[in-house]
Amino acid sequence: MIQTIAVAGAGTMGSGIALVAAQSGHQTILFDLDKIVLEKAISSIKKSLQYLSDKQAISLEQKDQILSRILFTKKISDCIADLVIEAIVEKASPKIELFNQLAIINAPATIFASNTSSLSITEIQSSVDNPQRVAGMHFFNPAPVMKLVEVVKGLQTTETTVQAIYDLCIKMKKTPVICKDAPGFVVNRIARHYYLEAMHLVEEGLATVENVDTIMEATGFKMGPFKLMDLIGLDVNLAVSKSIYEAFDMEERFTPAALQIDKVNRGELGRKTSKGFYTY
Repeated sequence: MIQTIAVAGAGTMGSGIALVAAQSGHQTILFDLDKIVLEKAISSIKKSLQYLSDKQAISLEQKDQILSRILFTKKISDCIADLVIEAIVEKASPKIELFNQLAIINAPATIFASNTSSLSITEIQSSVDNPQRVAGMHFFNPAPVMKLVEVVKGLQTTETTVQAIYDLCIKMKKTPVICKDAPGFVVNRIARHYYLEAMHLVEEGLATVENVDTIMEATGFKMGPFKLMDLIGLDVNLAVSKSIYEAFDMEERFTPAALQIDKVNRGELGRKTSKGFYTY
């Protein structure tokens, strides 16, 4: 039974996952080596809880209880838990290195879950001790709001590990969907064309950014592709596109868009830099 959850990486996604874990009654550890990132996470979580309190979604007592369940730390030695969720940079090698560091201080039964949106769980687990306890747990941004969690089973992931994560998602009031390890899993493989075709239309001068978003939102999408990329972060979105492109042996239909590459090279990454496809 999962009682304690450690989240490694206190960026937007990691802090959101930590909040979800604490809200569902779990003792939570939020770890990041960067003091500034950790301070931003503390501020963001407090702001979110205050918002819920102001809306009377939670009481003042509940707000204090949720916050008290979270340990904010720069010490990796504090990350001892029943489940570790990593939400660090979207590259396989740092994730593997982190899991191997944490394997030394945790029990063999501790579950390791990667929040990767596109990297191979099978590749990650093959380089980690007790690979059967490694799986994907892909939350969507913002984690406290979005219901879907892709529970990704690598080649060596056991049914026991998958079931434990699935049951946890239910307790977190999320909608878990179990899927096999494949490039982009389900959502990001399908979503690539939502983003890529939108950017191709703009590159070809057939529509503007605003045109595309307005049309897609008018047809029922909650957010147009360009607004969504700005929210996710153009660098993060591009990294996923590159990962899927490489996983499919540079298949043309997954070719990253030059429009997005140019934006990233100029440091226009979306909301987090106040400029992406839109200015904030």
